Amino acid sequence: MPQYQIFGNDLQYLKVVLAPGEGIYADAGHMVAKQSTVTMQTKLRGGLLAGIKRALTGGSFFVTEFYGPGELYLSGIFPGKILQIPLNGGGILAEAHTFLAAETTVNYEAQLARLTAGWLGGEGLFLAKFNGFGNVFLHSYGDVIIKDLAPGEILQVEASHLMAFQQGMNYDVQLVGGLRSIFFSHEGLFFVTIQGPGRVWLHTLTAEQLASALIPYLPQGQQGGIQLPF
Repeated sequence: MPQYQIFGNDLQYLKVVLAPGEGIYADAGHMVAKQSTVTMQTKLRGGLLAGIKRALTGGSFFVTEFYGPGELYLSGIFPGKILQIPLNGGGILAEAHTFLAAETTVNYEAQLARLTAGWLGGEGLFLAKFNGFGNVFLHSYGDVIIKDLAPGEILQVEASHLMAFQQGMNYDVQLVGGLRSIFFSHEGLFFVTIQGPGRVWLHTLTAEQLASALIPYLPQGQQGGIQLPF
C-alpha cells in the first residue's frame, strides 16, 4: 500500500510514496510536486451523478488520480492540520472543502443531508461521503479536536466548526439561544447536535473567522491591483 508522511506544524503537507501501480486521488488544486515517474489523469470518479453530487457539496466535479512509482506531495490550502483517517469497511461524512486525498479503494460520493442541516447549518444539501477500505486525508482549518462519543452522549457543535463524523451517527440542528445570543455572542446561528456512539472531528478555525481577523489590516477601499495616489 502507499506510504505516507505528514510534515510541518501549522502549514502541513503530505508526502506520498507510490509503488508501481499504486494509486491515490486528490481534490483539485492540492498538488505541490511529483516525480516524473508518477502519472496523473483527471477522472470523473463514480460516474456523472457522483460528480454532480460532489459539485453540490462544494467539492470538485473531477478528481486527479496519481499512479506510481514515485513520490507525490500534496498540501492543504489553509493554515491547519492534515488528518489521516483509515477506513475498514465503514464510512465518514465530511465537510467537502476539507477533502485532500484518498486511496483509490475508497469511494467518494455525496449524501443528502437532513433539510434543516443543509439549509440552516450552512453546509449545503449534501455532505461528502467516503466509505470502503483505505485511507482518507482531510485538511482542517486551524487545529483538530477529536471527540469519541459514548452511546447516547450528545455533542453540540457550532455549525461551521464541524469537520467530519462517522457514518450512522444521528445529527440535527438547533437554534442557538435567543436574539441576544445571536447578535452579541458571535457564536453563529445554529448548533449541529451529534449523538453517539461514534467519533467526531472538529476544526478550531473557520474561513470566515480568518477573513474577519484580517479585515482591519487590509487597505481601506482597495479591491486588488495597484491603487494610484491620485
